[in-house]
Amino acid sequence: MSDKINIAPCLWFNKNAQEAAKFYAATFPDSRVTAVHTAPRDYPNGKAGDVLTVEFTVLGQHFVGLNGGPEFTFDEAISFQVFTDTQVETDRYWNAIVGGGGQESMCGWCKDKFGLSWQIVPRALTAAMNDPDTAAAKRAMDAMMTMKKIDIARIEAARRG
Repeated sequence: MSDKINIAPCLWFNKNAQEAAKFYAATFPDSRVTAVHTAPRDYPNGKAGDVLTVEFTVLGQHFVGLNGGPEFTFDEAISFQVFTDTQVETDRYWNAIVGGGGQESMCGWCKDKFGLSWQIVPRALTAAMNDPDTAAAKRAMDAMMTMKKIDIARIEAARRG
């Protein structure tokens, strides 16, 4: 098997790609910074020797972070869904992303301090919203619509009625 990567999302950061990569590597399992590349010469937003790109993995997915500057920013059109099995795991990811400058939003959505949107999605929520009992699925969805961070116990209680 080859370690050759054929495709990777490139995330444009405002000069803090290495900080972001280190944060993600510390937050999620199977995550790490794999390479830091510096600019071989001066360029419009930086100097030779500045960190230009950072390669990293988050939950096993390869990414490239580009220190592009302030011209482009993240918005909710792109978000990363992280699926969780327990409330402890849900809380840990949510608190890490929101803490230290992130923002809460609704229905399991949040932003990290770099402006990247995340959805922390307990598998129990997905199961409840896909319940063949449409009344149970509706109750679970109604409960979710009132939450910021997803509370698995409340979702399961709503599903049961």
